Amino acid sequence: MAGRLDIRVARKSSLGKSLPGSLRRTKTFVVANLVLWGVIGGWYLFQPEPRRAEVSRLVENCFDSRKQVSAFDVAWDLWQLYYSKDYVTGAAAGKEAHLYGGLPVQTGSASTGSLRVLMNTGFEAGYSDALGVPLWTAYHLRDGKFGEPPPRPEEFTVDARTLARIEPDDYSRSGFDRGHMAPNYAIAIHYGQRAQEETFRMSNICPQRHALNAGPWKQLEQRIATNYPARFGEVWVFVGPVFGEKSSRLKRRVAVPEAFYLIVIDENEGRVRTEAFVIPQETSGEADPGAYLTSIDEIERRTALNFLSQLPDETENALEARVASRVW
Repeated sequence: MAGRLDIRVARKSSLGKSLPGSLRRTKTFVVANLVLWGVIGGWYLFQPEPRRAEVSRLVENCFDSRKQVSAFDVAWDLWQLYYSKDYVTGAAAGKEAHLYGGLPVQTGSASTGSLRVLMNTGFEAGYSDALGVPLWTAYHLRDGKFGEPPPRPEEFTVDARTLARIEPDDYSRSGFDRGHMAPNYAIAIHYGQRAQEETFRMSNICPQRHALNAGPWKQLEQRIATNYPARFGEVWVFVGPVFGEKSSRLKRRVAVPEAFYLIVIDENEGRVRTEAFVIPQETSGEADPGAYLTSIDEIERRTALNFLSQLPDETENALEARVASRVW
C-alpha cells in the first residue's frame, strides 16, 4: 500500500514540475509578444504617414492566418526597411508585368540555343528547345486578398508554342518529378484557374528529384506565395535550372539539371534588395533552404545569364555581389 502511495506522490510531483515549466514558457511567449507590440506601437506614433500606412498593412496581415505573418516578422521587417543596409539605392526604370530589371540576357553557352520567350497569364519563361526546359521563369506577386486555389489540374500538357514539343510521358519512370518552375499554388491563388492551368504546360517543367521538389523547394515556394507579398507588398521572382558540364537526358530529349536557382527581388521607395539560392538536385527533403543562400553573381556564372541588366550599373553590381544574411 505504501508503495502505491509513493508512486502516486511521485506522479503528482512530476506533473507539478512539468506544468509550471509549460506555463512559464507560455507566459514568456505572451509577455515577449506584448512587449514587442508595445515597442512597435510606441515607434509607430512618431512616424510619418507613409510609414504608418506600411505598418498598418503589416499588422493587418498578422491577423490573416493564411499569410502566416508574426509579430516578430513585423518587427524584423520594419528594422530592415528603415534601418538596415540590405537595400541598395536605385530601382528599375521600368518594370514589365513579371520581369524586374529587364529580360535575362544570355552571355554564352551555345548548347542552350536561342531562347523562346513564352508569355503566360501569371508568368513568363525563356525556353530552350535545345534542352527541352525553360532556362528562366519569372513571376510577380502582389499583396491582396486571395481565395482557395482551384482544383489541381489532373494532367500536364504539351506546349504547341515550342519546337521541342516535350510530352509528359518523357518523364515517366525516370526517377524525376515534373517540377514546376512557376509554382502551381502561387500562380493559382494570385492569378486564378486559367493561369494555374498554364503552369502545367511542359514548357514550365524541369526534371526535379522528389525530395527537393517536396522539401526545401516547396518550402520556399509556399513562403514566397503567401508570406512575402504580405510582408513586402510585392515581390519579383526568377527561377530556373543550373546545368553541369555534361547533362544526362530523359529519353534523349530533356536535359537534367544538377541544381536549381531562385532569385527574389524586393523594392521599396526607390531602394531594392535581393535574396538568391542555388539548391542541388540531391538535396535532402529536410534540408534548410538557408544553407543554400548565394549571390546573383554566382548564379550568373553558373547559368550564363545576366539578370537585372536595366538597373544602373552601380546598383546592379552591388546587388549581385551580396549574399543575404538569412532567409527573409
